Amino acid sequence: MKVLVVGSGAREHALVWKCVQSELVERVYCAPGNGGTGGMARNIPIGAADVVRLVQFAKHEKLGLIVLGPEAAVDAGVGDALRDAGFPVFGPSRAAGRIESSKSFAKSVMERAGIPTAAFEVFTQPAPAKKWTRERDGRVAVKADGLARGKGVIVCGSVEESDAAIDAMLVEQRFGRSGATIVVEERLDGPELSVLAVTDGADVIALAPARDYKRAHEGDEGANTGGMGAYSPPAGVDDALIKEVVDCVMRPAVRQMQADGHEFRGVLYAGLMLTKDGIRTLEFNARFGDPEAQVVLPRLQSDFVALALAAARGEIASHPDLRWNPQACVGVVVASGNYPDDAAMKLGQRIRGLVEMPPGVLVFHAGTRYEPGVGLVTDGGRVVTSVALGDTVAQARETALAGARQVRFEGAFFRSDIAGEAV
Repeated sequence: MKVLVVGSGAREHALVWKCVQSELVERVYCAPGNGGTGGMARNIPIGAADVVRLVQFAKHEKLGLIVLGPEAAVDAGVGDALRDAGFPVFGPSRAAGRIESSKSFAKSVMERAGIPTAAFEVFTQPAPAKKWTRERDGRVAVKADGLARGKGVIVCGSVEESDAAIDAMLVEQRFGRSGATIVVEERLDGPELSVLAVTDGADVIALAPARDYKRAHEGDEGANTGGMGAYSPPAGVDDALIKEVVDCVMRPAVRQMQADGHEFRGVLYAGLMLTKDGIRTLEFNARFGDPEAQVVLPRLQSDFVALALAAARGEIASHPDLRWNPQACVGVVVASGNYPDDAAMKLGQRIRGLVEMPPGVLVFHAGTRYEPGVGLVTDGGRVVTSVALGDTVAQARETALAGARQVRFEGAFFRSDIAGEAV
């Protein structure tokens, strides 16, 4: 069959890489793709949210499966239009995708499904929001309700910080319409955990867990980003904990969505915190996480396309158990200078070192493109993810960091403490 992966990030590069390995696949396309996906698939110059042209392309090529990568494609209704046209789609409808595109909607689902989460309130005006945060000494997380590319969360430790975060969203409108409504929730403490599960709207299959690093700089300093690295499996996470997550978080969410008439097919991602009082759900995403996909997919030994088709067709119950590589996997993101400040980033920088990677390094491209006469140049905040497997987390981490050091362009930086807690 022919498969289309929609998107242009490192997550999509990892998905393309996995699809190419399937015996079910004749050809893989990526729309719009990046400087790395073009080496193993055919890049199609169609935007991830261009519904009309994506449907036209699917019909012309008689596609056998479409995999939705980014939240923008889900929110644009790409899955709805393709399903209406008769194509199997691995990715949710726009209505089901609201579990990511609206933080307040996600919190409502959690409340009704009895999913453990932080205490919260929803606000559109700064004064009542500030009153609520002062009652908690400013120890809150202020979240833009809408999509903000992983950057719409400000974690605060004082009233001054929470007031500034509320003003940034509701007064200064720093996140535009996405921040016109905010969710303010109590600040939680503990290690974070990412659990992704494949679902056909009724049944759930958990994937290997991961832990990502959101802050831009080492020691968890700096602004929130889309993710600066990840590793799998995380320290301190066992099968019993994953079963608890599936039983208390994933299945209740899928069942609640189905009861609400928003059947969810694809990958449901739960961002969790392991507090002293137990699991708490921070957020849901309606697709593979990035950079989690880059460390989970290399460990998956089962045929990903067969799994995605089973979910798209509502046949998860009959799918065989997944097989996993017991090795650990670590991914380190190499980013453009000043990321995540879009206005301060200087793009178009020539990238060197990718052909001189140490043995065992996988490089998944994100913000890259080919410039005629120049070669590969930077085209985004997160440029590439250096990924490696190893018999131990320490071994995988050492190799992934060696790959990250090899990536050279003006302003390049990465966190050298990714997975350090497990070493």
